[in-house]
Amino acid sequence: MMSLITVSKAQTSLTKYMRARRLDMGLTQEGLAERSGVNLRTLRKFEQKGLISLEPFLKLAMVLGCLENFVNAAELSKTEFASIDDVLKDNNVKTPKKGWRK
Repeated sequence: MMSLITVSKAQTSLTKYMRARRLDMGLTQEGLAERSGVNLRTLRKFEQKGLISLEPFLKLAMVLGCLENFVNAAELSKTEFASIDDVLKDNNVKTPKKGWRK
């Protein structure tokens, strides 16, 4: 399935979410930077422009209590196939029906 969200929209959404979590916890940028071990300039750049490397992002998410949510959302489906025959036999693929049903 193809996603219609752009990188820019994802950055904006994650930035707003993380900032809201910080404010809900009553943390200043300085407080969050100190607790997470992330440089204050890095945190400010993230909240202003959505730019951050993975490790500092994960540190912030850990302190804000949303790391597990991000990891769970990123896990792949457990469906594994040993061969192309297994893929072809998989019954999860629905075939489209023709005509209208009432």
